[in-house]
Amino acid sequence: MADIQQPKQSPAVVLLSGGLDSMVTAALAIEQGFTVHAVTIDYGQRHRRELAAASAIAEKLGVERHLRLELDMRSIGGSALTDEIDVPKSGVGGAIPVTYVPARNLVFLSLCVAAAEAAGSTDVFIGVNALDYSGYPDCRPEFIASFMKTAQLGTKSGVEGGAFTVHAPLQHMTKADIARECDRLGLDPSMSWSCYDPGEAGQACGLCDSCRLRKKGFAEARLVDSTPYVA
Repeated sequence: MADIQQPKQSPAVVLLSGGLDSMVTAALAIEQGFTVHAVTIDYGQRHRRELAAASAIAEKLGVERHLRLELDMRSIGGSALTDEIDVPKSGVGGAIPVTYVPARNLVFLSLCVAAAEAAGSTDVFIGVNALDYSGYPDCRPEFIASFMKTAQLGTKSGVEGGAFTVHAPLQHMTKADIARECDRLGLDPSMSWSCYDPGEAGQACGLCDSCRLRKKGFAEARLVDSTPYVA
């Protein structure tokens, strides 16, 4: 990996799922000079391979702290990622797919703000994207802007004058742009995990929304994705 270390400044909390977008986002936060506190959430996701990826990424990037939280969202259900619902493999459609996890980013960002406040930080990074994505409502710029106002109103730091900033550096990038950033930062794509329904041999399925969008991005960027795919 390229040397992206900069002189340490203030801490920032980065939501590190283990996916490509979160890996690039964490590296960008480091490049901007933040001391990164990574937060990974084990919410009972079926694609648990991403948790191991998050640990590997955190170690490779040399984050200041890697906090892993457990939150059982399987008991809530309502998503192909947390319930016994088939993961769609027919392509990226126009409707919000069943891989949407109810209020996931709303819950996750709340936990990240709590971690940031405890660490004396008002900066939170999240790798949401609203161009090449599956249409999840909690990835949109409107949601991010609204959440920042909520964080201001619902925290001690906010009430006392501190303004939380939710950085979404990939918000308006295409997947090809993100693939190029991954390459520019010297990151190995195979360290990250995007597939929602991995095969028995541990390969990415290549057909779920997340795999299709990732493969499309690397193809459009004319870059090699070192991740092994079934299809």
